[in-house]
Amino acid sequence: MNKKILLLLAAFILILCGTCVVTCCSSDDDNTAATSPTDDSSQFVMLTDAVPDAILEIRYYGTYNFVGARIDGYEEPTALLTKQAAEALKAVSDDVMSQGYRLKIYDAYRPQKGVDHFVRWAQDVADTRMKPYFYPDLDKSVLFEQEYIMEKSGHTRGSTVDLTLFDMATEKELDMGGTFDWFGPESHPDFCGNPETGEYTGDNSKSPANPKRSITEQQFKNRMILRKAMLAHGFKPLDTEWWHFTLKEEPFPNTYFTFPVKKLTH
Repeated sequence: MNKKILLLLAAFILILCGTCVVTCCSSDDDNTAATSPTDDSSQFVMLTDAVPDAILEIRYYGTYNFVGARIDGYEEPTALLTKQAAEALKAVSDDVMSQGYRLKIYDAYRPQKGVDHFVRWAQDVADTRMKPYFYPDLDKSVLFEQEYIMEKSGHTRGSTVDLTLFDMATEKELDMGGTFDWFGPESHPDFCGNPETGEYTGDNSKSPANPKRSITEQQFKNRMILRKAMLAHGFKPLDTEWWHFTLKEEPFPNTYFTFPVKKLTH
């Protein structure tokens, strides 16, 4: 009798353990489901409808970008954002307009198809036609390792924007000391200065170039004008790109959208 009880108890424990294993795996699957792609654009708006003073230069619709070709998923030269991000960006626009600037947009929502295109390009290490313009100091083979190219992008969640400032007095882009999508430490907000205090230090020691590249005090100050306005209105920066900002309270932190970049019809 005792032996039978022990056998029954052992069987019960095995069943219980199996249930735990299945539950843990289901939990992982639930996390995957939470980040599953969707083509629902109903919570997005046209950026220029929300921010009519913005200037668009959608780099991934054209060929002047690090790939050298139009990027998959960019069907029209327009920009889309979640309603919440667009509303916050309107406040940024009003702020910089009062200082004599307009926002110039390089990229906003980016479909997963576009990110996949970047990945395929990075895997083709022989394609270096745009190297002189965007990554002259790097070997293309390190782009994954150094996280210049990744399989997921915050842009695909719809509340991230790449932008600069346009000076209304000179009718030119404000000089930021470097181009959008430059792969290198020269693009970091802390290059030659402290972005937390706004102090220019001239420290260009992270530049891999020989001789080392640098930016002037005025160029650093210009970057800080953009950064200060974005942070003041609910955006957070990226520590590797002076032009990249994401809404702090983004509405879809775990969703990657797939619909193409084109004019919305809703």
